[in-house]
Amino acid sequence: MGVTRACGLIGISRSLYRYQAKRPADQELRERLCELAAQKRRYGYRRLHVLLCREGWEINRKRTYRVYHEAGLMVRKRKRKRIAGGERQIKVAPSAPNESWSMDYVSDGLADGRRLRCLNVVDDFTKECLAIEVDSSLPGRRVVSVLERLAERRGLPKSVTVDNGSEFAGKVLDEWAYRQGLRLSFIQPGKPQQNAYIESFNGKFRDECLNEHWFVSMRHARQVIEDWRQEYNSQQPHSSLGYLTPNQFAGSFLTAESMSFAD
Repeated sequence: MGVTRACGLIGISRSLYRYQAKRPADQELRERLCELAAQKRRYGYRRLHVLLCREGWEINRKRTYRVYHEAGLMVRKRKRKRIAGGERQIKVAPSAPNESWSMDYVSDGLADGRRLRCLNVVDDFTKECLAIEVDSSLPGRRVVSVLERLAERRGLPKSVTVDNGSEFAGKVLDEWAYRQGLRLSFIQPGKPQQNAYIESFNGKFRDECLNEHWFVSMRHARQVIEDWRQEYNSQQPHSSLGYLTPNQFAGSFLTAESMSFAD
């Protein structure tokens, strides 16, 4: 039986019978995607897609996802401690850089069993990580020292959101903040969701830095953590900023602001 008759019997055209999909070759894209995924082990396909576009790949997100899925690169979700649901309070979102910051501690350990504490400071608007202070103990005086260092570099915000830990609620920080005219905004005990900006950052910090490294000494921990902080600010695309990096977003906002003043 001829092809024409066979196609007529089943109700399709000869062109459809002879059609061959012209899907672009994905081998080179797959190799590069695997390389990036090996370097950024906790990046999902959206952030990897941004990195590919930065390198000049002219691809859409659907193709990235298809190759990403076929290569088996999906990030395994780590189990997270459930936080009891509480009454949600409306938090006024900042409208400019340096308007409000958030601070919190994250704990980890060194290879020899010693405790490691990190004081994280984040700008709520730009999502920049302004500082990560690392030591075995970080009392109120060290918190003041970190804030003084940041004040010299970029000035102080109107308020800093903190929890009710002894370092934040102690006399040393309270007196210093009063002299500086800085308002300490305390969340309600047991409700970390009221400090959402820093909690979101802490999750990324633990997932992409602390859980990915084995710190052999305090010096090693400080170096690795500071390298990650610099990369977070300058290279990591942030979904809430339209996949700009925090540094890019802060720069674009300041540029737009200066242009509006010029007009």
